[in-house]
Amino acid sequence: MQVLSRHWRKLALAVVLLVALLIPLFIDNQYLLGLIMLAYIWAIAAYGLNVLLGYTGQLTLAHAGFFGIGAYTVGILTVNYGFPFWPSLLLAVVFASVLGFLIGIFALRTQNEYFAIFTLGVGFVIFLVIERWESFTGGSLGLIGVPYPEGLGPIQFEGPEQLYYLILAFLVLTIYVAASIAHSLVGRSFIAIRNSPDLAMAAGINVGRTKQLAFTISTAIAGLSGGLYATYIGFLGPAIVNVPTTFEILLYLLVGGMGSLSGPLIGAFLVTTIFEYFQQFEAYRLVIFGPVVILLIIFFPRGLAGLWGELEARVRRSPEKEAEGREEPSREEVR
Repeated sequence: MQVLSRHWRKLALAVVLLVALLIPLFIDNQYLLGLIMLAYIWAIAAYGLNVLLGYTGQLTLAHAGFFGIGAYTVGILTVNYGFPFWPSLLLAVVFASVLGFLIGIFALRTQNEYFAIFTLGVGFVIFLVIERWESFTGGSLGLIGVPYPEGLGPIQFEGPEQLYYLILAFLVLTIYVAASIAHSLVGRSFIAIRNSPDLAMAAGINVGRTKQLAFTISTAIAGLSGGLYATYIGFLGPAIVNVPTTFEILLYLLVGGMGSLSGPLIGAFLVTTIFEYFQQFEAYRLVIFGPVVILLIIFFPRGLAGLWGELEARVRRSPEKEAEGREEPSREEVR
């Protein structure tokens, strides 16, 4: 039964990837195509948060700050200094991960709610620096005219369709990295720390270094998503670095399911679509989704992906129970 389930999962992944590849061929609406690209970018950011929160159980409230560092690195280097996109994107990932590593040295000395409060302060400091340093970041006026990526050999990125495939490629790469981490010894160490740091330490896991690694990977993925956001949207303002953006990414993860491979993608698609179709309530969207998140945490703590997993497990157990019932006759049948 488990082998059959794996085959079905691989088949489902192949179908999803095929549909994603064919989307630009069947969708002529540029607005809808842009919405899908935006969902991909937020999904990449959610995968970064999932590495830290979903795997190790550390709630960071500075994720939008590192997302903004990646975005502004690409924006500043390409607009102000004329750098090509590709080295700018690489530097965005490097800057975000290095800063995440340095901040993690101090932040990870705290635990639980103190860690969340510390990172909340870090995120707010990053926001203030970007908003107030007008000569470098553009301040409240932002950066305008972030260009599309340069071509790679025969592949050119001159329109939304080409950019769509670029963002999709990075999304697939991010999912592959997340899956590799989850099924590796490092990923098992992350999960062991999430379940019980004391038991993980007793098992020989260096809890401090492992948390540091998870925080660095999380910030690197956030920087990648921010760099892609900059070239997609073409305009950057300090609002994307603010704390509400972190709560939106957290919302994607809660709705889709923490600690799962499909959860960030499901949550990003669903919530981004709902936000887009209810733009008239944009000022109240977090207020509206607040009770929804509370209900999800109470009744579906593992999100939609976890709900699907529970249903699949129930279906899988039913035939097994019936088989056990047939193999072990009752006392009355024996008599």
